Amino acid sequence: MKKPYLWIILAGILWGTSGVFVRWLTPYGFTSFPLTAFRGGIAFLSIAGYCLLRERSAFRIRKAQWLLFLGIGITQFATAACYFFCMQLTSVATAVVLMCTAPVYVVLFSVLVAKEPLSLPKGIAIGGMLLGCVLVSGLIDGAVFHGWGIAVGVLSGISKGSYSLLVKKALKQGSSPLSPVLCGSLFMWLLALPSIRWPIVGAAVSQAPFSVLPLLLGLGLVTFVFPFFLYAKGLRRMEAGTASTLSVVEPMAAALFSVAIFQEPPGLLQTVGIILILLSILLLGRSDKNNT
Repeated sequence: MKKPYLWIILAGILWGTSGVFVRWLTPYGFTSFPLTAFRGGIAFLSIAGYCLLRERSAFRIRKAQWLLFLGIGITQFATAACYFFCMQLTSVATAVVLMCTAPVYVVLFSVLVAKEPLSLPKGIAIGGMLLGCVLVSGLIDGAVFHGWGIAVGVLSGISKGSYSLLVKKALKQGSSPLSPVLCGSLFMWLLALPSIRWPIVGAAVSQAPFSVLPLLLGLGLVTFVFPFFLYAKGLRRMEAGTASTLSVVEPMAAALFSVAIFQEPPGLLQTVGIILILLSILLLGRSDKNNT
């Protein structure tokens, strides 16, 4: 296997481990917002350190871009917070699949707002994702249905799609590829920081320091910093459409972790829904590749 493909696949697997860290930290009293704060803080400090040493241009944001980067920061924060909250309310597989519906919202924006034509493959992909979401939610087969969990899961997908659109605009304006990530991780940290209850954190660390501290560190590094650099490295030597197609590894890995580690097997119709969403992501990726 070519190295760029390996880097993209490995990035997807690492992104897919988010549910593992969230589920292991939840029993210690960590909720979605504090987890978002720790993930953002560790990621920001790590990436800022790298930028200081290797790419200081990432800190340069023009005045005219402040509002744009505010949007990037808020959508990155909302994506992480809603994603983690959905995990805690439903299952890891459900949360990651709902978040990965982000491309459908990007397509809808492009069609409804940017007035781009809707091709047949993209139309089929949108239909497949919407049907997949209904099946994953458990509405049809009578599985355990958590309305708030599904709602925040869908919101995480909308936020991620919005983040992608804003980042694309920033890159077109000549910003460093690291600037959106730096800004997004900073906002994740600052907006969620007030939610941290330090007595709870102190009690958790005192109770199991060799479990809690590595898990918090891994939440920032393993699920954010490392996969970002791996994905960026692979993307330099690969078409964006191909990389987008390979990113389907993330929900597949998360679903496998959900079943193997937490014994959360989806029902029959939920499995069909997950497969529909994954196929729709692949179809969108192929469509984007053909358009480039």
